[in-house]
Amino acid sequence: MTCGPFRVSILMLTYRMENTIRPALEAALAQTVPCEIIVSDDASGDRILEIAREMTAGYAGPHKVIIRSNERNQGLCRHIDTVAKIATGDILVFMAGDDVSYPQRVARLLAEFDAHADAYAVGSTVDEIDASGQLLRPEAWYLHSPMDQHKLLHLGKFATLLGASMAVRRELLDGLPPLTGLVEDNMLTLRASLFGRIYCLRESLLGYRRHAANLGRTVFVRTGPSRTARRQRYERTIRMYREIADDHERCLRALPQLSPERRQVGEQIVSMYRIEAESREAVLGLPKLRWLKLIWKGLKHPGLRRKSFERALKLAVPRRWLLS
Repeated sequence: MTCGPFRVSILMLTYRMENTIRPALEAALAQTVPCEIIVSDDASGDRILEIAREMTAGYAGPHKVIIRSNERNQGLCRHIDTVAKIATGDILVFMAGDDVSYPQRVARLLAEFDAHADAYAVGSTVDEIDASGQLLRPEAWYLHSPMDQHKLLHLGKFATLLGASMAVRRELLDGLPPLTGLVEDNMLTLRASLFGRIYCLRESLLGYRRHAANLGRTVFVRTGPSRTARRQRYERTIRMYREIADDHERCLRALPQLSPERRQVGEQIVSMYRIEAESREAVLGLPKLRWLKLIWKGLKHPGLRRKSFERALKLAVPRRWLLS
C-alpha cells in the first residue's frame, strides 16, 4: 500500500551536476506514469537548485515536484536514506542528475513489479553515453534475471544491479538500518534478496552517462601510473566489500523473522565479501605463505571457489606483476 497519492517516488539525486540537470529533469517530467519527483542536491554549491526551480516554475503537469538540498554533503548512501524518508511512494526509482531516463522507464519498471509479486528490486540494461550524450555502448549492465540469494552466493562473482537503473520497494530502506558506505548497488541488491528476487529487464531504459566524475570511476580509479592505479583500485574495492558485508550483517540482525535458510545464506554472503576483502588485502602486502589460509577458506566457500583457485595460480607470479 502506498504512503501517499503517488505509487512511485523518483529520487533524483544530484551532486555538482548543473551541466546535466536539464535533460535529466526533462526526462523525469516526461515519464508516462504520474510520479512524485524529488530533486535533491547534496550540497553542491552550484546552480542545480536554481536551474531546477526555473524549469518547474508554473509546472502544472501530472507529477508532484519537490526541490530540496542537504545543508552539508552526505555522500551517496546517506543521501539516499535522507530522501527516502521524504518520499511517499511504495516504489522508489533512482534517477541521477547526470543520466537520461527514457519516457517509458517508470511504466516498464512498474509492470515488472506487477508481474512478479516477489520482486523487491528491478533494474534494466542501460545505454552508456558520453558527456555530450553520444552513444558509447548499447544495452550494457545486464544482470541475469531473476536473481536470488542462492544465485548471488554461487555465481562466483560479486554481481549486482546497476544502481542507476534500479527501482526498489521502500521496505529495503524503511525497515532496515541506514545505508552507509561508498556505493549502494550491491547493498540494495543483497537487501532485496532477503525479501524476494531481483529482476533485470534486457531493455535499455536510460542513457547512463560516463564521465570523469562518475562514482564508479572514483571507486575504481584508473588514472596515474598503472601500479599505483591498480593498488588504489584494490584498496577501494577492499573498503567497499567490507562496507557491503557490514551492511548485510546489520540487515540480518534487524530481521529476526527471517527464515533459517535465508539467514544461513545471508551469513554465507557476508563471509564471502569478508574473505574476498581479506584475500585482496593479502595480495597487497602479506607474504605469499600467508595467502594460503585465505585461499583455503575461499576454496571451501561456495561463492569463492573459482576466485580462490585463480588466486592459488597467482602464487607463482611475482607480486609486482599483479599490481602492474
